Amino acid sequence: MYTKEEVLDFIAEEDVKFIRLAFFDIHGKQKNISIMSNQLEKAFKNGISFDASAILGFETPEKSDLFLVPDPSTLSVIPWRPNTGKVVRMFCTIQNPDGTQYKKDCRTLLQNAIQELKEKCNCSLNIGSEIEFYLFKLDENGEATDQPFDEAGYMDIAPEDKGENIRREICFTLEQMGILPEASHHEEGPGQNEIDFHYSDPMTAADNAETFKWIVKTKAASSGLLADFSPKPILNKPGSGFHINISCSDTSKTDNILAGILKHAKEMTYYMNNSENSYNRLGENKAPKYICWGPENRTSYIRIPATKETKRLELRSADPECNPYIVFTLIIHAAIDGILNNLLPPPPVTADLMKDEETSYLETLPDTYDSAKQLAEESDFIKKVLKK
Repeated sequence: MYTKEEVLDFIAEEDVKFIRLAFFDIHGKQKNISIMSNQLEKAFKNGISFDASAILGFETPEKSDLFLVPDPSTLSVIPWRPNTGKVVRMFCTIQNPDGTQYKKDCRTLLQNAIQELKEKCNCSLNIGSEIEFYLFKLDENGEATDQPFDEAGYMDIAPEDKGENIRREICFTLEQMGILPEASHHEEGPGQNEIDFHYSDPMTAADNAETFKWIVKTKAASSGLLADFSPKPILNKPGSGFHINISCSDTSKTDNILAGILKHAKEMTYYMNNSENSYNRLGENKAPKYICWGPENRTSYIRIPATKETKRLELRSADPECNPYIVFTLIIHAAIDGILNNLLPPPPVTADLMKDEETSYLETLPDTYDSAKQLAEESDFIKKVLKK
């Protein structure tokens, strides 16, 4: 956790020449501008301006000046860049010209939610992510094909599992950037992989998820492959999920949090599953369809894993193309609602929901992109949280 002064010292002492100032559009796509090291002090003091009208969902041309202010605690050396004239990256907060926080900055939204949970509920959440992705071969022109990198299955090993060395490189790079991977393995689909992270506070978890996707795409490209984070890249094969493990510093509030998330599941779906392709995944191959929870039940919306550690919730509906800052923001506000109103969850569901025909009593998630979007647009909860 660097301070501004420590960052400036590091830049001077470690031969850093370029600083990437990173931020995100409303869909969670990473953007950045590179500045020379002699501009960093100015960036800390006044910010670096950019054209907000060129960023999806931000501003119109007549009011388009916004400023990036680097967060020194997020300093990380980019390890695949040269050691001479190093390149570092910092995530930024976005400010208006008058110095106030920009309301559409997803990192600011998340930071405000974390603070509100602490002030209103006297507790905090930890989040750990499990992110799945596919690796596809490229053709002789470097264009993507629909041919998976291998035909291996769940937790297979080499030589069937051809992604072993790439996952190894990804994990090494994550460690070099200060991120702790917990486990990696081949997933169920052909060419499908998963890497899990150690839990952390929600902001760090979101930063790590976005850094992870960038690293995976970079390492795949350097190996002549395409990393695909889409929810359902191959029909009739398992989709890719972004499983979110949630634990609370006050375990007595876990049931309230569970109930709050279930209450707002429908209206949050648009942000957890924000492409038309997302709805090809939900309801198939253990991806949830019904809004329910169950101990150890991987077909439910929220699973309570069997663990000897702190009780945690695994939310299984989100997919890797979501914006984790907005998704974590919504989860925290749903938790606040559950805690403040002492909400309690319904009874658990233990049946295999992909096979059980007695499911008519359960509510379902939206089954199309348009229906999910409409529910979000009509939601007072969403409007309040995202200040629409």
